[in-house]
Amino acid sequence: MQDDLNIFLDSNVVIYTYCNNSADKQRIAKQLFAEKAVNISTQVLQETANTLRKKFKADFNTIRLLLEECVSNANSLHVNTQKTVLKACDIAEVYHFSFYDSLIIAAALEAGCQTLYSEDMHHNQLIEGTLKIVNPFI
Repeated sequence: MQDDLNIFLDSNVVIYTYCNNSADKQRIAKQLFAEKAVNISTQVLQETANTLRKKFKADFNTIRLLLEECVSNANSLHVNTQKTVLKACDIAEVYHFSFYDSLIIAAALEAGCQTLYSEDMHHNQLIEGTLKIVNPFI
């Protein structure tokens, strides 16, 4: 993991914080929350809720509690705006990510993060010369 303290977490990393089906990944995800200035976005909350419901069959009361805990453990919650959405279109065009991955990247850039932790994106790819994508599980 990198030395910078201001990071952005993709929803897949957040999910591992709450799911104990992979102890190593859960430990790493919890460590990121404990040791770094974590930024997430409203999209991360939405994707986390959706995954908890569909994949893990969590009830909405449990989902609500986990989302509240996630927000309280994060240092910043980025609210996506029109600017974020338009930036995501530019990122998708240039870097060939899906729109939703591009929206995560755009939010991380707007939040001023140097590292985006994601299991699903291109490990070590540098975006706009400032944001590095890192898979924390390899």
